[in-house]
Amino acid sequence: MEGIIWLVVVLVLVAVVLFRCICIVPQASAWVVEFLGQYKASWEAGLHIKIPFFYRVVKKVSLKEQVADFEPQPVITKDNVTMMVDSVVFFEVFDAKMFSYGVERPIAAIENLSATTLRNIIGSMTLDETLTSRDSINGQITTILDEATDKWGIKVNRVEVKNIQPPRTIQDAMEKQMRAEREKREAILTAEGKKQSAITLAEGEKEAAILRADAVKEQRIREAEGEAQALIAVQKAQAESIRLINEANPSAAYLKLKQYEAAAQMADGQATKIVVPTDIANLAGTISALAEVAKSDKASDTVTE
Repeated sequence: MEGIIWLVVVLVLVAVVLFRCICIVPQASAWVVEFLGQYKASWEAGLHIKIPFFYRVVKKVSLKEQVADFEPQPVITKDNVTMMVDSVVFFEVFDAKMFSYGVERPIAAIENLSATTLRNIIGSMTLDETLTSRDSINGQITTILDEATDKWGIKVNRVEVKNIQPPRTIQDAMEKQMRAEREKREAILTAEGKKQSAITLAEGEKEAAILRADAVKEQRIREAEGEAQALIAVQKAQAESIRLINEANPSAAYLKLKQYEAAAQMADGQATKIVVPTDIANLAGTISALAEVAKSDKASDTVTE
């Protein structure tokens, strides 16, 4: 019975040892294995068998892209402005062996390298250049870090400068400058608006004056055309009247009577000129005859009384 118990114990120990010899490496991971203290292999994702007491997994490395968010670092610009700058580094491990044996503390090494590189780059730039050149700063840091971390089995994909905090006095000055620029733009826009409004009003008044002048011109043209048509109509009526008189072949007495009517009309008006017929002798004889007729009429009236 005691032998059976020992057998069961031995079988259990063997099962435990065999179970511990089976290694399953998860996806996007790599395990660094040593044989008797020396590097043996880097196991990728999948099933692996470990020889007990000889193989030892010294490091489990993640091959995923990782993010290292570093604390703000004091940086001095070219124009001697001290400000706090923090950065974020995106990296991934491409060689588990170099990552395990290249540097003692890889993340701390990346942080220190990032801080020194950031100081060197911003130290060669002014404050205004630093605030407006984030893309350039990110590209330079990424290139430098990627080259420096190759021997550590690390690839730096990108570096982002997250925050740039100038001193409070500089921030106040920048806010005042920004406020002044906004007020300047506002004044310029207001002046441009007034100018455009004045131009629009002047153009409107000009167009109105042109339209009024055109209306007066059109009115005068129409009045002149109306007067011309009226004169033409009168002349046509007079011509038609003369034509009809000529066709009727009037007698000399009728013509003289018309002359008398015209003279009477001129005498009744305000005219200062009198038109005298060319046949003055005949006119005088006619007047004498009319005077005689008037006297005879008056005498007959006296007799009658």
